[in-house]
Amino acid sequence: MAAAVFAQPGSGVRFDWGLAGAAELGRVCAALVVVDVLSFTTTVEVAVGRGMRVHPFPWGEQAATYARRVGAVAATGRRQVTREHPWSLSPAALSRAPVVPDLVLPSPNGSAISAAASATGLPVVAANLRNARTVGRWLSSQGYGSTTAPIGVVAAGERWPDGSLRPSVEDQLGAASVLDALSGAPGGLSVEAAMALAALASTPDVPAAIRGCVSGRELIEGGFAEDVEIAVRVDTSDVIPLLRQGVFSAA
Repeated sequence: MAAAVFAQPGSGVRFDWGLAGAAELGRVCAALVVVDVLSFTTTVEVAVGRGMRVHPFPWGEQAATYARRVGAVAATGRRQVTREHPWSLSPAALSRAPVVPDLVLPSPNGSAISAAASATGLPVVAANLRNARTVGRWLSSQGYGSTTAPIGVVAAGERWPDGSLRPSVEDQLGAASVLDALSGAPGGLSVEAAMALAALASTPDVPAAIRGCVSGRELIEGGFAEDVEIAVRVDTSDVIPLLRQGVFSAA
């Protein structure tokens, strides 16, 4: 009985962090939303908006093998981009790369969570700051958000060098933007969701906060400022990447 409380019962919209949080909410929710602002879910939304089908895959060397098996192109890390292979986890790079029908997109956080969530058979949506409001409206229109059909919003977070979860500003604010769009859900917000949403209410300039947070500074100082600028274009996209049978495509 005690373990049941971790799924935040009695609320129509719930919130948690990382792979373990996704697994817990995936047991009881009717739909899941994965948020990895810098950069998996932003990159997915850019790619799907250009007509690509995106296969999430855990980070590692097996991605290329899997891509060959399914007839897809495997994206690389940001620093591995070449003129011959311009597809990577960078949303800026993917906004310019040639469109391919199928793209395998590995990442250590959002992609791994999405790949695991796919096994539940639940609808899984990739959300970010650009499409948060559209995602929230779409989920409500599909009848999710009641206590009998709850939504689980999962902030991917980042990782410390030892592999443990590092909660991140950008994913909390991205998840909170989705929660804001779902704040009128008939089942109400769990306490965890409401507290995450409070972070958004106390942030007067979301793009500035993300540029200045650890993850944003890491990318900017690493030469990938354009990725951050693409990610902080709040409410500019109506693309809803929906994971069906292991592949993200437009809902």
